[in-house]
Parts: sequence; C-alpha cells; structure tokens
Amino acid sequence: MTEFWLISAPGEKTCQQTWDKMMVATTRTNNLSTNHKFNIPDLKVGTLDVLVGLSDELAKLDSFVESVVKKVAQYMADVLEDSRDKVQENLLANGVDLVTYITRFQWDMAKYPIKQSLKNISEIVSKQVTQIDNDLKARASAYNNLKGNLQNLERKNAGSLLTRSLADIVKKEDFVLDSEYLITLLVVVPKTGYADWQKTYETLAEMVVPRSTNLLFEDNDSGLFSVTLFRKAIDDFRHKARENKFTVRDFQYNEEEMKADKEEMTRLSTDKKKQFGPLVRWLKVNFSEAFIAWIHIKALRVFVESVLRYGLPVNFQAMLLQPNKKTMKKLREVLNDLYKHLDSSAAAIIDSAMDIPGLNLSQQEYYPYVYYKIDCNLLDFKV
Repeated sequence: MTEFWLISAPGEKTCQQTWDKMMVATTRTNNLSTNHKFNIPDLKVGTLDVLVGLSDELAKLDSFVESVVKKVAQYMADVLEDSRDKVQENLLANGVDLVTYITRFQWDMAKYPIKQSLKNISEIVSKQVTQIDNDLKARASAYNNLKGNLQNLERKNAGSLLTRSLADIVKKEDFVLDSEYLITLLVVVPKTGYADWQKTYETLAEMVVPRSTNLLFEDNDSGLFSVTLFRKAIDDFRHKARENKFTVRDFQYNEEEMKADKEEMTRLSTDKKKQFGPLVRWLKVNFSEAFIAWIHIKALRVFVESVLRYGLPVNFQAMLLQPNKKTMKKLREVLNDLYKHLDSSAAAIIDSAMDIPGLNLSQQEYYPYVYYKIDCNLLDFKV
C-alpha cells in the first residue's frame, strides 16, 4: 500500500499519551495500520484571520503541487520509454524512496525557514513549484518536438512498400539517369502477382524496354520492381499498371535529397541521445524538489487545521498511518470511535453516511480529527 493517512489529534496530558492511545487502538490487537510520528516544528501561528484564509490557500496549493509532482513523474515514465521498470528507481525524495522519506519526515529548515510566517513559507513553495512547472513545460515541449520529428522519419523508413520511403532500399545503379528519353519507374507488385508482372509488364504501354525489370526489394506482402521505358509512355503505363493492381510509386532518384534525409535522421537521433541524460537528471532532481515541497504543504495544512480546530496554545500530535488495504474500513471506524468526542457534528455525518448506501463523502472528507491523504502511487501504470 502506498497510501498514507496524515492525521492529528489534540494532546492529552502530553502528546505522547495521544500517540500511545492511537497505537493501542490501531495496532495492539488488530494490526490495522503501520504508524509513525510525524514531526512538525514550532511554526509561527499568526492571527486567526490569517489562518482561516491560509487554510483555503493551502488546499489549492496542495492540489497544484500534487499535480506538478504527478506530471514530473509521468513525464519521467514517458522519457524512460524502454525501461519503465527503472522509473521507480529515479522517483526519489532526498535520495531515498518516497515511503522512507514520508515515514522519516524532517522539516527542511534551510529551504523553509520556520522563523518566516506561514504565509511566506507557502509562498516560497508556490514560487518554487510554479518554476518547476514552467521549466517542465519548456523542456517537455523541446524534447517532444525532437522525438516527434525523429519518429516521423523512422515511420517513413518502415511500413508497407506502398507508403514507406524508398531511399534506403534503392541504389544509383538501379536507375537509368540523365537520359532525355528513358526513365526508370519503381512498381510495387503483390507477391501473388509476380508471374503476371513478368508476363505483362512489357505490354502495359508502348515503348517499355524489354527485359528491363529487376526485383529490388521484398517485404511480407509485395516486391519492389524497377522497369525502364520511354518518358512519353509514363501516363499510359501508370494507368494500365493500376488496372492490373500494380502500383507505380512517385519516386525520383535524387542523391542530394536522400543524403540530406539520412543526415537529418542521424542529427535528430544524436540530439535526442544528447538531451536524454540531462533531461532525466533534471526530472530526477525536480521530482525530488516537488515531492519534498508537497509533503511540507501537507505538514503546513495539518498545523493550520489543528490550530483552527483544537485551539491555542499549540498542543497536538501529528501521526502518519499506513493502512492495511483489507482493513481500511475498520481502521476508519476505530479512529472515529477514538476521536468522535472531538466533534459531535462530524461523527453524526459519518454515522449517517455509513447508513446511506451510495453516498460518497470523498469530495468532502470530514472527520472529527484532522485528516489528509497522501498517495504515493503517482503513475498511471503499475511499476
């Protein structure tokens, strides 16, 4: 399970007592979750008005930062196209896996100085993650263009003989070049029609050079034949060939153009390789930055919400629960029993919701204790 519940409850005589009570309820007999203390430093409280406003702002910031974390993770998966199993190795926070980072969370005093006001700290995060988001858009756009152009060229060099580029198949000696009267055409013939082609190609138009056809290349379905004829017979030949299910390809042998195409392909391929390493490094560093910022926002939200709900002086215990998937419903019931005295109206909502099938409270999850979910499964595919 990569889902965590970050909750807080007011300190009893001591915060340790709050922790012990929760541990007994969730692990002593029933092993409903794996729990960790979640350390939040002494932040500046400020005024009640500021806290109320900040509560809404942090909710929006939380959603925004989560979306950026997911975008960076998903783009990492797109870039590491052939080795998606390696994605998880690169999705680290401060050099450790995400579960380790969350369960051993320590506030980063250097990045987010606690002498600053809560609003200032949230603005530092907002600025930092907006910058990551903008940089990601620019880098992704440049890399995607490069990748797209390369794929288009690769597509041209693959696929059916009816549509693919013929530049890497034909050679100069396959053509009559620089002749005022003669021209070599390339014709795609289905494999089942080889015998018909050999029998009929000389008679598809006047002025076809006898015995001038050669099989240059084959794929699974058809073959590419050359044939030489007089220029003035081209239209007749095309028309008759089509009637016989032979397809004349539009192709003129031009060495310079073909060389330019090959060079473009090599250049794009080299550019892609050059950009790949630095891009993966950037994604790795900035995923870590964004994820760390996200967990700090969760910590800020727990702090603000705990002060608003439980009052001053600041006295609450933040706790990180990793629920066992099979017993999540039971864990929720145990927590509601443990903390329903904190807010009777929330308990009433929960009790009624449990009785009404189909009522989904997930949009407005409200419990008698402070609760935020952290889901570390950040990708659309299962790694």
